[in-house]
Amino acid sequence: MQFHDFIGQVQHRARLDSEEAALKLTRVTLETLSERLGGEEPRDLAAQLPEEIGRYLTTPGKGERFNSDEFLQRVSEREGADLPKAVYHVRAVFEVLGEAVSGGELNDVRQQLPEDYHRLFEAGTSGDMPNA
Repeated sequence: MQFHDFIGQVQHRARLDSEEAALKLTRVTLETLSERLGGEEPRDLAAQLPEEIGRYLTTPGKGERFNSDEFLQRVSEREGADLPKAVYHVRAVFEVLGEAVSGGELNDVRQQLPEDYHRLFEAGTSGDMPNA
């Protein structure tokens, strides 16, 4: 997937007004994900993304231990959006991410995350998000 396709899909699915807002959302979501992942996983994920997007994942993961609620709170604060909107936005980014990388790479990411994160990957942008 090319850079403009990725950002355009995030913008459309997250119902954002601009490409700049979609880029900011993508950046804060992936930077926060990078903080949660350990070792080289952020770089492995970045290798399958357009360079302009993958750079948000290029530092080795810190492997910080925080649950999905903390993840969503961090994204909300960094994006400057209320929590319900940030939750929907993260779902949009993860949905596009799932289409942009191989299933094996996405599974590697998910295996590093506690089960309460899985709902964020599975929910997509249609319908309700399953409970943790």
